[in-house]
Amino acid sequence: MSAESGGILGPFKNVWNVAELRNRILYTIGMIFLIRLGVFVTLPGVDQEALGNWIEKSKEADDGMSGAMAMLNIFSGGGLQQCGIFALGIMPYISASIVMQLLNVIWPPFAKLSREDGGREKINQYTRILTIVIATVQGVLGAQLLQNAVGNYMFSGLEEPLVLNPGWQFTVMTTLTIVSGTLLLMWIGDQMTEGGIGNGTSIIITVNIISAFPGALAMAWTRFVTGEEADFGALILVLLTGFFLLVIAAVIAITESQRRIAVSYAKRIVGRKQMGGQTQYLPLKLNYAGVMPIIFASALLTLPMVFVQMIFRGDSQTANNVMEWFAPSHWFYYLFSAMMIFFFAFFWVATMFQPKQIAEDLKRNGGYIPGVRPGEPTAKFLDFTMTRLTFAGAIFLTAVFILPAIVAEWLNIPMLVTQFLGGTSLLIMVGVLLDVMRQVETYLLSQQYDGFFKQGKGANRTQRYAAAKTGEATSSQSSVGVLFTVIAALAILALVTTFMN
Repeated sequence: MSAESGGILGPFKNVWNVAELRNRILYTIGMIFLIRLGVFVTLPGVDQEALGNWIEKSKEADDGMSGAMAMLNIFSGGGLQQCGIFALGIMPYISASIVMQLLNVIWPPFAKLSREDGGREKINQYTRILTIVIATVQGVLGAQLLQNAVGNYMFSGLEEPLVLNPGWQFTVMTTLTIVSGTLLLMWIGDQMTEGGIGNGTSIIITVNIISAFPGALAMAWTRFVTGEEADFGALILVLLTGFFLLVIAAVIAITESQRRIAVSYAKRIVGRKQMGGQTQYLPLKLNYAGVMPIIFASALLTLPMVFVQMIFRGDSQTANNVMEWFAPSHWFYYLFSAMMIFFFAFFWVATMFQPKQIAEDLKRNGGYIPGVRPGEPTAKFLDFTMTRLTFAGAIFLTAVFILPAIVAEWLNIPMLVTQFLGGTSLLIMVGVLLDVMRQVETYLLSQQYDGFFKQGKGANRTQRYAAAKTGEATSSQSSVGVLFTVIAALAILALVTTFMN
C-alpha cells in the first residue's frame, strides 16, 4: 500500500481510507450530536417562554452571566444558561477526579490501593460514586436557584419567575434529572474513549467550548464592523485575528516543547550478538501536565461564585464582596488563579512523574545519563530537571490564562470573544486537538499512510531522500502544517456545532 501525498490536506484525505479510523470518527460525531441535543432539552417544570425572553434580552443587552459563571456556562456548552438537562456538564466528574487525585497523594492507603491489581478499577468506581454525590448537591442548589431566580446574580435582568410550580416536587424532579444528565455525559465520555477518537471527557469539554465560537465571531463582527466602533473596528478585528493565530502558534510550540535527556547504554554480548552501545533520548515535556492545571484551577475558581450565587440573593453584601473579589478585574482573581495553576502543575507532575522508577528501569537495562551516576543520583537529576521545566511551564500557563481578561479590560471586549485569544478555552482546545491528531496519526502510520507529523512507511525513496536533504526546512513545514491543521480542526468543529445548534 503506497502512501498518498497531498501536502497539508493529504492526511485529511487519508483518514477516510482507513475503515476503522473512519468508523471511529463517525461514531464520535454521532456522540457529539447527542451531547449538543441534550443541551437544549429544558428541565421539566421550567417556563420555556420566560427563559427564552430572558436569553434574548441578555443577548441584546450583552448582559447575563459574567466572570467565572460565564466560563462555567461555556464548559457546559450553554446548558447552564439554557437550564437544560446537561446544565452541570461534565464538571462534577472533573471535581470528583480532583478529589481522588488529592487522596492518592495525601492518604497512603489510597495510594497503596492505586498500585494494587484492580486498584484503578476500584478508584474509578469511587470516582463515579463521588460524582453522583457532587451532582446531587449541585442539583439541589440549582433547583433552589431556579425557584428564586428573580433578583439573583446568575439571572441578571430576569423579571418573571422561571418555575411554573415551585415546591419540593420540583426540587426532587430537577435534582434527579440533572444527576441523570451528568451520568449520561459521563457514560458518553467513556463510550467515546473506547469507540471513538481521543479522550471522551476532554472532547466533551472541547465541543462545549467550541460551541460558543460562532457566537463570539458574530459578536465581534457586530461590535467592530457594523456597530458603534465601526470606524477603526475593522482594523482591530484584523489585529485580533492575527493575535489569535499567534497565540495558537505559541500554545502549540510550548505544548510540543521538550527537554531531551541523553541516555547511553553499556555494550553487552548476548550469544554472538553485541547489544547496547547506542545513545537514546529521554524526552521531558516542558508542559508535562498539559491542560489539567487549567481545568482544575478553573473548577476551583468557579466554586465560590456558584455557591454564592445559588445561596444569596442580589441584595446580599456577602455576595457583593465575593463577586467583587472573584471578578476578572480584581487583583485577587489573578493571584488566586496563578497560585492554583502553579499548585496543580507541580501536583500533577509529582503524581504522574516517577523519577525513582525511571532511574531504576534505566539501571536495570544498563542505561545511564552521561555525567550522572546511576541509581539515586539519576533520580535526583531527573527530579531537579523536571522541577525547573514545570516552573517554566506553569509561568506559561499562567500568562495564557490571564491574557483574555487583560485584553477584555484593555479593549473593552466581552469575555465571550477574548476567551478564544488565550486562557482556559484555547489551551483546552489546542491540547485536546493535538492529542486527537496524534491518535489519528497512529492509525494512519499503521496503514502506511502519511500522518500529520511523519511520513508513512509507504513513502517512496524520492520523498524520503528529499525529506532528509531539506532537513530544517522539513521541520519548519511540519510545524506550519500542525498549525494549519489545528486551525482547520477548530473551523470544522465550529461548523459542526453551529449546524447542531
